[in-house]
Amino acid sequence: MVSTRQRVKEQIRPLVAAGRRGLRRAALASPALRAAMERAGSELTEAALDAWAEADFYGAGYFGHRRDPSGDRAGRSGYATYDRISSNADIAGRVMWRQFGGAGRTLDVGCARGYVVEVLRELGLEAEGADVSAYAVAHPAPGARGHLRVAALTSRLPWEDGRFDLVSVLEVLEHIPPPEVPGALAELRRVCRGFVCATIPSFGANGDGPPGHFVGKVRPDRVVHYEQLGRDYLGPVPAEDLARDSEGHLVEGHVCIASFAWWTQRFAEAGFERRTDIEQRIYADIAPAGLARYWNLYVLAAPGADEAIAEPRSPQRSLVELGLRHPLYAAAEAAASPTA
Repeated sequence: MVSTRQRVKEQIRPLVAAGRRGLRRAALASPALRAAMERAGSELTEAALDAWAEADFYGAGYFGHRRDPSGDRAGRSGYATYDRISSNADIAGRVMWRQFGGAGRTLDVGCARGYVVEVLRELGLEAEGADVSAYAVAHPAPGARGHLRVAALTSRLPWEDGRFDLVSVLEVLEHIPPPEVPGALAELRRVCRGFVCATIPSFGANGDGPPGHFVGKVRPDRVVHYEQLGRDYLGPVPAEDLARDSEGHLVEGHVCIASFAWWTQRFAEAGFERRTDIEQRIYADIAPAGLARYWNLYVLAAPGADEAIAEPRSPQRSLVELGLRHPLYAAAEAAASPTA
């Protein structure tokens, strides 16, 4: 059945097309009018971006609109600049492509503008993305256009059960209130038939991986208190002790800061098995970029996951040898090169 909205769109489409043709003819005939139209278009774009920035915490402002492009956040949450390089999407996408060589269909939950989706599609994977930010999905990376949807883990994702070989959730789950975490992980489990790759700001011991920490995650005046609680404290940290930015918002919108042990238990309750063997392979890949202590990493296998999905590509070669070009790796290469 055709909806009323669809019928209206069909009825006005010829009028819109005629209007565009008329404006185009007028602009071609008058350079002054053409310049005025460009100025008007620029002002309308700025007004729309300002509206996006004010309407949603994860709107245009979060992704760099009217921010200092030098990289200074001025104590505010979000990004001073946000692009494929600064987000480390090239590294994340290449790591997943390399470490999950049998993955065909992938989903990036919390994809923002879809840079990881873009990387994976360039590498030949059938990648999709979902994010709660309507602004981000409306302004996708070129290579992700048409493959992003507005959706949230706290409600039903718009894909069928077991759709994806690999689901990535990078710096996302800490944005979900603790009582809603079990439901979010159950939704991950529903759409994933293979493996989940997650990074979550965490604290405490991490088995064979780099430990987490409290700095930047709790209020500065409470860091020592939490460090003194020892290994038995699992979290989550109460909301009143979480770090806040200069505008009074929880830093980056983080509402769930907990230990590696707490998160590992939540994943187990959702039916996942944590795979530290695959985590170690990923840590080796990201070590040259100095990211190991920042990416609090979890790799989870769904029940009955096909191990072929997690077979690595070219394990004897580095990411640089496999074609990764990223400033963090370039710096590491330069540091490792003998000086003249």
